[in-house]
Amino acid sequence: MAAIQAKPTRMELSNLKKRKTVAVRGHKMMKDKRDELVRRFIIFARRNRELREEVERKLTLAMKSFVLARASMSNAEIEEALLYPARAASVETGSESVLSIPVPKLKLETQEGFTYPYGYATTSAELDGAVQQLAEVLPLMLELAEIEKSCSRLADEIEKTRRRVNALEYVMIPQFTETIRSIQMKLEENDRQSTTRLMKTKEMLQQQS
Repeated sequence: MAAIQAKPTRMELSNLKKRKTVAVRGHKMMKDKRDELVRRFIIFARRNRELREEVERKLTLAMKSFVLARASMSNAEIEEALLYPARAASVETGSESVLSIPVPKLKLETQEGFTYPYGYATTSAELDGAVQQLAEVLPLMLELAEIEKSCSRLADEIEKTRRRVNALEYVMIPQFTETIRSIQMKLEENDRQSTTRLMKTKEMLQQQS
């Protein structure tokens, strides 16, 4: 590991030791953050899998009901029955923070109660079931979209944090360590040389007296 270019002085040695201490502390904090991000990501990922399975199950049931409805109703009757929504709905968008990472928050606003947007004279029970199942799956689909985007953002942040942890652990801290060791060796060598010169000077003065 290449050392950092620095002058072999005691002041520089002191500064490098302080910088290494900060780097070691930052490394621990980043590792803790990475571990917590991974823990949160696993929670989101499990919820994502549960939601996806539930959404796929309900959509499959709804599609089967629609197929059965088409067997007993004409296309025109189905289109006319579904021309108007069962109830008004809107989606309120926002965000919340997960370990300082903004993740989306979606809130479904609907009218109270549920009514079919058509009469029962020309429609089948299968169409009722399909409409009911789709109404039930809508909030799940919104939550799924919210969770999937949250997973994506957490995964990006985990990767960034992992790179920072690796940079500190395998590059910066070893460089500080190597540079500090190099300066200490140089200073020790200078001290030995100074001691040797002083001893020789003292010896020469003693010989002259």
